[in-house]
Amino acid sequence: MTQSRREFLRRSSCAIGAATLLSGVEHFGLVNAFAQASTDYRALVCIFLGGGNDGNNMVVPLSTAGYAAYSSVRGASGLAIASTSLLPVTPASIGEPFGLHPSLLELQPLWSTGKLAVVCNVGPLVQPLTKTQFLSGSVARPYQLFSHSDQIAQWQAGRADIVSPTGWAGRAADLFPTSTSGIPMITALSGGIFIQGASTNPLSIASAPTPLNQVLILNGFGTSTDERARRYSLDYLRAIDREATLVQASSDRTQRALDIGRTLNVDPTLTTAFPNTTLGNQLKQVAKVIKLVQTTPSLGVTRQIFFCQLGGFDTHQNQVGTQATLLTQVSFGMKAFYDATVELGVDNKVTSFTHSDFGRTLQPAGSGGVVGSDHAWGNHHLVLGGAVRGGDFYGVPGPNGSVFPTLQLNGPDDTDRRGRWIPTASVEQYAATLAAWYGVGSAEIPSVFPLIGNFPTSNLGFMM
Repeated sequence: MTQSRREFLRRSSCAIGAATLLSGVEHFGLVNAFAQASTDYRALVCIFLGGGNDGNNMVVPLSTAGYAAYSSVRGASGLAIASTSLLPVTPASIGEPFGLHPSLLELQPLWSTGKLAVVCNVGPLVQPLTKTQFLSGSVARPYQLFSHSDQIAQWQAGRADIVSPTGWAGRAADLFPTSTSGIPMITALSGGIFIQGASTNPLSIASAPTPLNQVLILNGFGTSTDERARRYSLDYLRAIDREATLVQASSDRTQRALDIGRTLNVDPTLTTAFPNTTLGNQLKQVAKVIKLVQTTPSLGVTRQIFFCQLGGFDTHQNQVGTQATLLTQVSFGMKAFYDATVELGVDNKVTSFTHSDFGRTLQPAGSGGVVGSDHAWGNHHLVLGGAVRGGDFYGVPGPNGSVFPTLQLNGPDDTDRRGRWIPTASVEQYAATLAAWYGVGSAEIPSVFPLIGNFPTSNLGFMM
């Protein structure tokens, strides 16, 4: 059966396995800025907790007054975690006891050894915002508050005033040169605006157990006579009609995928055991990519950003069991990944951290076996790695003088009467702290985070 040239190209493009190259077309003037070249390796690994993780049960005060305030709101419904089940931690800067969710058992020792930090009450902001200003509407606030899609976009974009076509990781990556081998700086195990830059070309790959050397396979182009002829025709067609911008872009994109596929020609092995879970398999594949670039210096990869995602955190109902199961994945996955970075000797060069849509209301939704909580705003997040100033809470002090909000309905941190904390630390401040460690210079921080000048500091201090 004969095929048109258009049909042949379409089929050939679709044959590039499960992985695809994403992003815009350089021919339209999107050019890499080579201002941030560096020879030392650093990597950021974003773990997005899709749906809105309940930070109020992830980090709980254990002082007598603090736990009483928490349990007085959540206890009767069955949403409160028993104080004896919480994993005790004492942040150095506060000096009072708190408890981590009992499912984070694998992460508690990393807190004790100074590798794990908590950044408190973070959320999208246009500028600092008090409760009075929020209620009066006198100060700009993020668009479409409490909406999943909008808050996800604001977390990933790193700005809350407009709908942005790019993410903060993509804009940070735009400042660095591509590797000499063409390996993209950003690798995604899941999609999102986070990875989109103006000139950055992210790579999307399947998670484990797919072998790394199978994520970019050109199917149907083997060694038989007809397959060799097909490959010859594909190569020839990509060499003609290049005066047309879109044809040239498509041909170059296909060639780049083929080149990267040849580079990913091994499936590195790891001694560290990873859990066979959604997040565990994503992080295992990330560790394999890191091992590949670490053991192949000729690839010229000195900076990498990875994006992983675990969904299911929209716990309007059945929160107790659901969150416990999901945070078990987080705990085992992040611990295994950290252990893998130790195995590879890059624990001081790789930092993993969480993002999520938003926090959840302190006030329960429902009761008994189906109790949950609703969409809120400010939330707590985990940062893990050898370069983290662990064993402490970070953020911006609120009305109570602490980075941890007052757990009181209609209190000084609440937008209403449900326990929706007004963030005291912005996404920009949280992300800019990570970006600065990654290597984005102070002069370039405003180009990655256009609203950063609205806040008193761009660095929250949790990275060395």
